[in-house]
Order: sequence, then structure tokens, then C-alpha cells
Amino acid sequence: MAITKETAIDQITVTENGIVLYREATRIIEDGIELTKTYHRSSLTPAQDLTDVPDKVVAICNTVWTQEVIAAYQNSIKEPQI
Repeated sequence: MAITKETAIDQITVTENGIVLYREATRIIEDGIELTKTYHRSSLTPAQDLTDVPDKVVAICNTVWTQEVIAAYQNSIKEPQI
């Protein structure tokens, strides 16, 4: 009887304003049968520190966070919301 724990980034989404959302699935497996699955969701805003962020997510952030996207995001959070 072998019990294993697997984690994987199973979903990455980029919003219109450059925010990156990702989901990590954790599965407990016994003899090839999945017993449980839980999720943890995280979000990252443009130019946020990527320390301890999974490599797959960092690659997406580095691709979509152009200087233009970062500037537009920073300007959007300075503007009052009506």
C-alpha cells in the first residue's frame, strides 16, 4: 500500500490588466487511486516579486508583464474607481 502526495500547477490565467492567477492542485493517491484533491489559488499583480513562485508561473509572468502592461496596471490603481 503506497500513499503519495502530488502537487501541480493545473491552471494559469492572465486577466486583461495583466494579473496572473494560478491554481495548485494537491492530490493524495493510494495505490494509483486518488483519495483526495485540494486546491490553493494565488494571484500576482504586474511587477510583483516572484520569489518562491513556481517556475511555470514565473515564465508566464515574464512573458506577459511587458513595460507597457506594468505601466498600465500601475496607472489603473492610481485612478479613482467610480
